[in-house]
Amino acid sequence: MDSKISEDQIKKAVKELGEEILLSEGMAAEKGYLQHGFTSVYEHSFSVAAYCLKLSRMLSLDVDESSLVRGALLHDYFLYDWHVPDKSHRLHGFTHPQAALRNAERDFSLNHIERNMISSHMFPLGISLPIYRESIILCISDKICATGETAASVSAGIERLGLLIAGLKSSFRISDLL
Repeated sequence: MDSKISEDQIKKAVKELGEEILLSEGMAAEKGYLQHGFTSVYEHSFSVAAYCLKLSRMLSLDVDESSLVRGALLHDYFLYDWHVPDKSHRLHGFTHPQAALRNAERDFSLNHIERNMISSHMFPLGISLPIYRESIILCISDKICATGETAASVSAGIERLGLLIAGLKSSFRISDLL
């Protein structure tokens, strides 16, 4: 296991392997959609791609790195704000992999690994099974990143609530009630 893989090396590799996708209009649009807490879909997708690459390198797994990064970047390429109520995406957790795959196939040339990564990344919620190493790495990495992003958001909310309560306590005096 190579523990000397730097974050800078990983980010550089993601930018190089995913350049076409990262520079696309769709990915630019993702910057305006929130995914988990305060994390945009773009930030989430980049983090997941980086985590996939780092995990595969740390474990010295034989993977197609280009497909791994591209599929990870496109796994949530659904291109809508799932927080806005709309019948077309009310079962977002179950249906967004297919929306992401349709959009990705429209905007990019995909191989069989990338298609399977996108369609199966919500396993076991969806109907598509991860059949490649790259797909399994994405399933794991996506759940780890999503959990971290959600926890960071909850933690920030608790911190803000604590500051609010502390502010109320410092400005509240019993004598004001009498």
